[in-house]
Amino acid sequence: MVHGNPTWSFYWRNIVRAFGKTHRAVVPDHLGCGLSDVPSLQEYDYQLASRIEDLCRLIEELDLRDITLLVHDWGGAIGLGAAEEMPDRFSRLVLFNTGAFVGPCPMRIRLCRTPLLGKLAVQGCNLFARAAIKMATEQQGGLPKEVAAGMLAPYSSWKRRRAVYQFVADIPLTKNHPTLATIEKIEHRLPTLAEKEILMIWGMKDWCFSPWYLNKFESIFPAAQVHRFEDAGHYIVEDETEAIIEILQATLNG
Repeated sequence: MVHGNPTWSFYWRNIVRAFGKTHRAVVPDHLGCGLSDVPSLQEYDYQLASRIEDLCRLIEELDLRDITLLVHDWGGAIGLGAAEEMPDRFSRLVLFNTGAFVGPCPMRIRLCRTPLLGKLAVQGCNLFARAAIKMATEQQGGLPKEVAAGMLAPYSSWKRRRAVYQFVADIPLTKNHPTLATIEKIEHRLPTLAEKEILMIWGMKDWCFSPWYLNKFESIFPAAQVHRFEDAGHYIVEDETEAIIEILQATLNG
């Protein structure tokens, strides 16, 4: 299970509870996220290519095979990038409101890239993660208090929020961005994964990884099984937990 930004492995907790006794659940925190180490910018570049390399190294060291990959948000580009590097280790792909190609970037995300002010807002005031508690879910009033606290728990200081900002900074919005070549390579190789079993589970009210991304994935993976949730948002696993567990149970036990 590969998380995105500004979440961490906590995002997958209900899936782990549901399947942890019958399946091996591997739920890493990306470097700088959750409870992982926070290397400096001199020690680690916080770019997509490095994230993919990290995941590949983890898979190799744990010798994971017959993998069912669950990805959300930035985890899609990272997880699918790893699957392209070592396709024989993956059996099934489950995509939740994610992307693995350049697509429309909402203005509220672009504003987080405003020089100086964007960094102060995201890394200094934690506005990106705090806003997501309400803006990434369709639950009335936002995520429940205890869940919101769990989402924010690791990101309690400027240093601990370094990766949250660097994920935003790594969005390739210009032609000279260093991650553009990486994401284009991932997109180019996506058809090589089309013969695997693929599920796409989408919150249709997501303003970030909107239905545009789902439609793009459907054009690449026409045989995929698609589950649309019309009243769910970006945090689809929070908004439709029980239904998603039922879908996964039918898939994994089928």
